[in-house]
Amino acid sequence: MPKDRKARPLRIARHKRVRRTVIGTSDRPRLSVFRSLNNIYAQIIDDSRQETLVAASSLDKELKPAGSTNRKIQRSHIVGSSIAKKATKLGITKVVFDRGGYNYHGRVKTLAEAAREEGLLF
Repeated sequence: MPKDRKARPLRIARHKRVRRTVIGTSDRPRLSVFRSLNNIYAQIIDDSRQETLVAASSLDKELKPAGSTNRKIQRSHIVGSSIAKKATKLGITKVVFDRGGYNYHGRVKTLAEAAREEGLLF
């Protein structure tokens, strides 16, 4: 069986297992990360109200200059700092990090570190 056909169900299983304990509240919403092959997405979610408070992705027009060919890691850094800036404008300083079943490595780690540099605590 090809690797990608095995990897996705395993990631989803890890994500479900982590989501049993990682819950966003009004005081500490959840910073959720999803990465596709070329892009990365981040949301800050209040699970008690089932509401997305802030969202950012590498597809946002203000984050992606015309003709830009940023590498995936650079895009992750930009998205991490963008979501942290948007969150601090809303008064959100503390979050719970939900890596979405992905390893804390590469693009996910870069996004988290960029969010920390901009002032988010998790």
